[in-house]
Amino acid sequence: MAPDDTTLPTTEDEWRIRLSPDEFRVLRQAGTEAPWSGEYVNTKEEGTYRCRACGAELYPSDTKFESGCGWPSFDDAIPGAIKEIDDHSHGMVRTEIRCARCDSHLGHVFRGEMMTAKNTRHCVNSLSLRLNPKQ
Repeated sequence: MAPDDTTLPTTEDEWRIRLSPDEFRVLRQAGTEAPWSGEYVNTKEEGTYRCRACGAELYPSDTKFESGCGWPSFDDAIPGAIKEIDDHSHGMVRTEIRCARCDSHLGHVFRGEMMTAKNTRHCVNSLSLRLNPKQ
């Protein structure tokens, strides 16, 4: 999808048409891809990571870091791009992160792990992202 596409689906059936079954499971049903399976886990290419569902800019590549968790990790998002929601699923208390534009599930944010100077890890599914390489 083009990043400047302003028409977003309004129903989950419309999202099913736009997304692959795996993308739909992660982005619209808050699923998780298997660790170390995503295309962006080890990517070091410069650019901007966008929401795979709507094309909104989410993370500059210079915020990506190696966390060893099995999913792409970022220590900061583009201001206003992400919204946080309390997640009490699976018997845990976590903070889910979603695209602020289309409300698609991205992953979870963790704080206090001392992995970066910002002390924040956005743990994001590769299926939730699309990298636009730097030109």
